[in-house]
Amino acid sequence: MMQLRYSQTSPYVRKVMMVAHEAGVADRIEISPTDVWAPDSPIVRDNPLAKIPTLLTEDGLVLFDSPVIAEYLDSLGGGRLFPAGGNARWKALRQQALADGICDASVLRLLESRRPESLRSADWADRQRRAVTRALDLLEREVPDLPSADAPTIGGIATLAALGYLDFRFGKEGWRQGRPGLANWFEAASGRDSFKRTAPPSE
Repeated sequence: MMQLRYSQTSPYVRKVMMVAHEAGVADRIEISPTDVWAPDSPIVRDNPLAKIPTLLTEDGLVLFDSPVIAEYLDSLGGGRLFPAGGNARWKALRQQALADGICDASVLRLLESRRPESLRSADWADRQRRAVTRALDLLEREVPDLPSADAPTIGGIATLAALGYLDFRFGKEGWRQGRPGLANWFEAASGRDSFKRTAPPSE
């Protein structure tokens, strides 16, 4: 069995678990809930960066971070989500990078909101919010390049995970407003079983 250092609320974990379901290898993964903030967290034995997801493979490799884990899991299932070459591959990887960037900025913003009020930086939080806004606007313009619901790629999977995270953490801000194409794409693509099975807990 593989072992995945895991948090159910992480969008990066959701992405790799979606890949695991799409690749048909989810039943080969033991989920290991991990608190990366705990002083004695076991994550540091596996990943010096103390970040999740971290994957311990069946043959003893320790893999991080989510793009590496996603490609590894997809390879176990035949490599369907990562186009083999040409512009299709670069487009899918670029979409993954953009979606991961949305997650990066959103997580930073969330963490900033949880600092003591006297230490928070409104300018820093707004910088992250604006980065997400620009990325969403780019996705809206590039909706025709996103994969269809019945032909997923890592770019589409990562985008689903990122938009799902915005709904989870910043749902009141309404990322769909002014982005009808992206909203329609998300509505169709979020019907995939891998997305439904990896939903974070309701809060």
